[in-house]
Amino acid sequence: MIWNDSRIAEWAASGGITPFVPQCVRVNGSGEKVISYGLQSFGYDIRLARQFRVFQMPLDHSGVVNPKDFNVKLLREFEGDVCIIPPNSFALACSVEYFKMPPNVTGIVLGKSTYARCGIVANFTPLEAGWEGTITIEISNTSPLPAMVYANEGFAQCIMLEGEEPTVTYASRAGKYQAQTGITLARV
Repeated sequence: MIWNDSRIAEWAASGGITPFVPQCVRVNGSGEKVISYGLQSFGYDIRLARQFRVFQMPLDHSGVVNPKDFNVKLLREFEGDVCIIPPNSFALACSVEYFKMPPNVTGIVLGKSTYARCGIVANFTPLEAGWEGTITIEISNTSPLPAMVYANEGFAQCIMLEGEEPTVTYASRAGKYQAQTGITLARV
């Protein structure tokens, strides 16, 4: 079963999503239009936090991106309301929201069409049953031009799918990304 807005709000009120925005926000407190975030009909639109790690090519063009031994020197740390991602490059970010997935619910996260229409692609893994933490987000700029992403505005939507509780949850198997906060790099 896919959760609707009422069920998501009920779960969020018990600490499932913090901070939780109980409506769809399209205009900020200053009256400016924003990329929507908050509760939707059948999902929750997450926001990007202000912390980013932007990929930078080494000056000598050496190095390899290795998920088993990630070189943090390939990423430049940045904090701000707007992040510019170089052409054909990527950045890492995290969600403002902290999720506590129930033992019988998995979240599927999909990028928002506003960004997709600009060549900005979001990559997510499932929010497994029993997992908790902020979501680490990989943002790819597939365009030949620099691309902007906005902190504290909508970036992706999480859809909650409920099923029978599995024998083993992410929490019970002590998953390596359990209770992560901030931008979490690859672990083996």
